[in-house]
Amino acid sequence: MRPASIPHTFVTAAAALALTAAGLSPAFAESGKKFIQHAVQGDNAEIDMGRLATQKSGNQQVKDFGNMLLNDHTTAKNQATDVGRQIGVKPSDGMPRAARREEHKLQGMSGAAFDKEFVNYMIKDHQKAISEFQRQAKARDKATADLAKQQLPTLQKHLEMAQSLKSKM
Repeated sequence: MRPASIPHTFVTAAAALALTAAGLSPAFAESGKKFIQHAVQGDNAEIDMGRLATQKSGNQQVKDFGNMLLNDHTTAKNQATDVGRQIGVKPSDGMPRAARREEHKLQGMSGAAFDKEFVNYMIKDHQKAISEFQRQAKARDKATADLAKQQLPTLQKHLEMAQSLKSKM
């Protein structure tokens, strides 16, 4: 065995042992890490778009919804970041490409057109997030499964509010 491979082998074995001791297999830990990365990026998008809604909407209910998104997803991001640190995930300031494109589109809109586009996007985005969180809630990675279970009711409340707003437009 080459001496250079000993540290790598030792580190890999130590990491696998630590994950096993924590009740996680390396494969499950990796899926938990990806979940945290996606959750934080999604929170970043919701925070930015919620802020945008408070600035651009002409409808007080949409502004209030945007403010709720801003507050709730700031809390969710902090929770996900804490869990991420526990499992070795560095928090991200980025957001998904689709959300970045949507935010760019929304920046050029205002009033009723903004409200309609924003609410429709929030419905689709929260449906997708709920599906991902429901899957993670069943994962063997206890830390991320618990986080997903904890955050699901808030995501479902956001979806219901967006659907209610859409019905009033």
